Amino acid sequence: MTRAEIGIIGGSGLYEMAGVSGLERVALDTPFGAPSDDFEVGELSGRKVAFLSRHGRGHRVSPSTINYRANIHGMKQLGVMRIFSASAVGSLREELAPLDLVIPDQFIDRTLGRAASFFDEGCVAHVGFADPFCPELRKVLLAAARAAGPAVHEGGTYVCMEGPAFSTRAESNLYRSWGAAVIGMTNLTEAKLAREAELCYATLALVTDYDCWHPGHDAVTVEMVIGNLRRNAESAHRTLAAAVAAAPAARACGCGDALATALVTDPARIPPESRARLALLAGRHWKT
Repeated sequence: MTRAEIGIIGGSGLYEMAGVSGLERVALDTPFGAPSDDFEVGELSGRKVAFLSRHGRGHRVSPSTINYRANIHGMKQLGVMRIFSASAVGSLREELAPLDLVIPDQFIDRTLGRAASFFDEGCVAHVGFADPFCPELRKVLLAAARAAGPAVHEGGTYVCMEGPAFSTRAESNLYRSWGAAVIGMTNLTEAKLAREAELCYATLALVTDYDCWHPGHDAVTVEMVIGNLRRNAESAHRTLAAAVAAAPAARACGCGDALATALVTDPARIPPESRARLALLAGRHWKT
């Protein structure tokens, strides 16, 4: 099978990755169903990468119905060890202006009923998630973003809401009172699954507009948002290409051993169907 070492997941406005050579489309089946689209595998900045549009080409899949488990498992199948995620977000702070870049360091989960774990039947795992992003990958992404041109903000909490409708004004002000920085609909679910898959994960949050708490929000038009998405995509291409080039060959973080102390089910009692479904993720940790 075609292999890659670094994965890139593109969100709204980023449906393909510029600068990838030797591009090959790879359609995968996973034990958790079909991914959002074919993976695009090729070479970027001298590294083998796998790109996936989380909403599918043409933006066909809503945040609530994305098969996150298939997307992350597909990356694992391709040999990916690190994932850079690009995500359009709304700003919850005045100083985080449209077209700015944010490298968040925390999440608040406001999703409702998504499949956010691989370990739901037959085998239980409780991974650590106090620090949801890979510190090594965040450092690389931050340096790349600072070199890309737009204003960059280090740290901040990403509120992951369910969607697909946007927040009420009361919700938006509540999130502000919590001290959150940006709001989106996708990245926390990816980050949880990436941790379970023992993959490094970091987010490049691209601010498109202010959330509805802002007095000027009602003046925002679809044309303005689309224009910002396009301009953000240009920043994302530059940032991600630089981050891919700078990612160290060997991992010094603990992401690659996230399951080492997380699996609690007696291996002898794991049903055969669960063993088969989870073999790529947890097989090396089972003693029997």
